[in-house]
Amino acid sequence: MSSLEQFMVFKEVAEVGNITQASKRLHISQPSVSIQIQNLEHEYGAPLFYRTNRGVTLTDPGNILYEKVILILHTAQQAKETIRNYSANRTGYIHIGATLTIGEYLLPHMMSITQRDHSLLRYNVQVANTQVIVNEVLNNYLNISFVEGVAPEEDDLEVEQFWSDELVLIVSADHPWRDRGEIAFDELISERFITRENGSGTREVLKRALLQGGFDVDELNIAIELGSTQAIKEAVLSGLGVTIISALTVQEECRQGRMRMLRLKDCQLERPLNIVTNRKVMLTPEEQWFLEEVRCEETLRALLPKPILPGQPLERIAR
Repeated sequence: MSSLEQFMVFKEVAEVGNITQASKRLHISQPSVSIQIQNLEHEYGAPLFYRTNRGVTLTDPGNILYEKVILILHTAQQAKETIRNYSANRTGYIHIGATLTIGEYLLPHMMSITQRDHSLLRYNVQVANTQVIVNEVLNNYLNISFVEGVAPEEDDLEVEQFWSDELVLIVSADHPWRDRGEIAFDELISERFITRENGSGTREVLKRALLQGGFDVDELNIAIELGSTQAIKEAVLSGLGVTIISALTVQEECRQGRMRMLRLKDCQLERPLNIVTNRKVMLTPEEQWFLEEVRCEETLRALLPKPILPGQPLERIAR
């Protein structure tokens, strides 16, 4: 059965007349867009587009479906907004989207702001990758989101940095580098390197930072690619290699003395943490209050645990 996601893809392709452009606007791959369209055509038993070298145009069945899709998406959006407004008026919900590092390691502390002045507020949080969260903001399903790294450039998006995140070199506590403050890139390329998969935000930040430092990410001895930060940490703890990930994600392991942080010599590995909102959407008073608190550096410093950073002696951070 066709889904709202398929209908949104179909609508975008129909309106821009080009699968490649539609994939860019939707922030999904071109093959994914093509597969969604093919699945719709298979389900409805008719070609929906004429395909030429210049792009695509709707067939007669495609025009019929397009009219119905517009109604379906409009009705679904109305229903969601009505229910959200109903819930917000009754329970004071703040709907937030966050990418993985922020959602797992920062947002729980940020939400503790509520305990001070707004104990009746409730949070509804969606944690996903940047593409999913940004699409939810663009489609008015989320009013507030927090994303790591560079957000996609869209006319409707308002992007504002509220914090920063350092990427650090991580080794196990028994690694020969454990007492080093920094490591040269020439040394790093001799080690088995564990990294996130291609397309992840952390990997893209690492690639850009290395290029700015005059280093080539392709020189790394990439031995393992994993799809989650937790899996990478477990691999490092198992002695399978070293990695570069967010300092926020290894605080507990470093406090326990199971991991050590180091810096890469002559390379600044930082990424912005951004607030992303939709310029066309008016925030509720509760949402506006929450963002004002988050924008206050003094407030955040009081809420967030004091971070462990590279170079601290192990005896100072072990519990």
